[in-house]
Amino acid sequence: MRPHPSPQIGLEQYTIPADIAADMLFLAGVVYRDIVGKFVIDLGTGTGRLAIGAVLMGARRAAGVDIDAVAINVAQENSQLAKVNVDWIVGDLDAIRGRFDTVLMNPPFGTKRRHVDKIFLRKAIGIGRVVYSIHKSATREHILRYLDRCGCKVRAVHEYTLEIPRMFEHHRKRRHPVNIDCYRIEAKGESHGSSVRQQRL
Repeated sequence: MRPHPSPQIGLEQYTIPADIAADMLFLAGVVYRDIVGKFVIDLGTGTGRLAIGAVLMGARRAAGVDIDAVAINVAQENSQLAKVNVDWIVGDLDAIRGRFDTVLMNPPFGTKRRHVDKIFLRKAIGIGRVVYSIHKSATREHILRYLDRCGCKVRAVHEYTLEIPRMFEHHRKRRHPVNIDCYRIEAKGESHGSSVRQQRL
């Protein structure tokens, strides 16, 4: 898949590695059965890897939203190469309305814009029955406490090591390892196994 040609550090545009994306999709689609036949949305989709993967795994319909038009253009090209249909949306999180069965996301960690990770979480649990979200392991205590306050249930936390390549001028190492967690979250008021229909993309 084509990468982002000019990632912005302010948006923390680090593409999710193929192996972690594949494992995340396997967990969501095979282990927990949250993709096949479902309405899926990828928040902060970037070049579209998770949204495209969801369609390939049998999502009934999938959408990807990103504030960066360049990223969405690349995502469109990638979906054409993969020969799948995804609803691509250029806009911020407020552009999304309705309800979805499953939210997939690799949001900014909040190192450049404080608490942006929680902004993504707030939106995700507001529109999704089940949320899969990646966050730095160092923030686990804060994330768990926040989700508990929101009335959500964390059903699983899967640990990975993200190898961030040298992408920006301030990067000194060829690769920088970051420990990350992938959460499976059940939103407040959603019973396990229920299904909701998307209202509008």
